Amino acid sequence: LNDQFEELLALQEARKLPPVESWKPSQTGIIDISIDRAGNWFHEGVKITRQPLVNLFATILIWENGDFFLITPVEKMKIQVENTPFLVIDMEVRGSGEGADILLSTNVGEHILVDANHPVYMFNNEPIFLIRSKLEARILTSVFYRLVEIGVEESNELVVYSQGNRFSLGSTI
Repeated sequence: LNDQFEELLALQEARKLPPVESWKPSQTGIIDISIDRAGNWFHEGVKITRQPLVNLFATILIWENGDFFLITPVEKMKIQVENTPFLVIDMEVRGSGEGADILLSTNVGEHILVDANHPVYMFNNEPIFLIRSKLEARILTSVFYRLVEIGVEESNELVVYSQGNRFSLGSTI
């Protein structure tokens, strides 16, 4: 299990995301691309079935002033997102209690440690994980149940720990 945890960490560390925060494109507009609640991507109403293309689009997605955009150095195109742009579909845990490390995997091939910069939190009774720069992933119910299993009850609250940080999964009363 530790080997798989380390392997997934290494994959994420080797992954280089484009420097979208430094891009200031001159062309802006709207493109008929949407992401539904189930994490499916659509172009002009047709589901995008090529996962490598979805994974690529995910690397150039940004959130700005309440809207989502696909951005390149040349253009920034607004898209529609029904809920969150990503889903947490799996998890690995190393250690336990306050010494645990939780690694969450997304539907776009990212493996990210839960830590102070990537917290797990509840929003509108849904478990959410902050991926990067205001981009969130909804934690699938099956993964949330696994988080609950490793949770610790503290002062009427269920919490998990990762990277020495405490994250609330909600009230136990």
